[in-house]
Amino acid sequence: MNLDTDILLWINSHHAEWADILMWGATKSVTWIPLYALMIWLLWHRFGWRKTLLSVLLIVIAVGLSDWISSGLLKPFFARLRPTHEPALEGMVRTLNGYTGGLYGFVSSHAANTCACAYLFTQIYKEWRMTLVMLLYVILNCYSRMYLGVHYPGDILGGLIVGFTIAYLISVLVVPHMDRAEALLRRRTN
Repeated sequence: MNLDTDILLWINSHHAEWADILMWGATKSVTWIPLYALMIWLLWHRFGWRKTLLSVLLIVIAVGLSDWISSGLLKPFFARLRPTHEPALEGMVRTLNGYTGGLYGFVSSHAANTCACAYLFTQIYKEWRMTLVMLLYVILNCYSRMYLGVHYPGDILGGLIVGFTIAYLISVLVVPHMDRAEALLRRRTN
């Protein structure tokens, strides 16, 4: 716990005006809409609309499950206060624009959701350059949560494990059968 707090406080204490702007934007879902649009376009361009529709549906399911598990189950179960709500850290955590997040932080939904989205997309699309883009997306999103002081590194790690596990299971259990589902969809739409 002490190491978790020390790392968080070190990251949170290193601020710059340009980084404030970058991290504030990185933590907002709306910022990533162009990336999501690019992902959909790339899927459509490579696979056509049927497999794109199935892929997007799987990614939405993975993100929805990771969000439900992280926010709906784990945060209330562990009830670990975010650094911004921890009385022992009062005055030590720098916030930005008055943002403190919800009461509980373990596990990070941002980390879980971005990891689930990125991992599942890379398993479907299978192109190394997009894997690097997805990795950057996850790293920037996760780092922004610590920079803003709303998650400990342990919260982030827990979220990454949740998101990865869900996306991995879907990639192993469902993705190999997408061609069969696409053929079924083709028969229904023709």
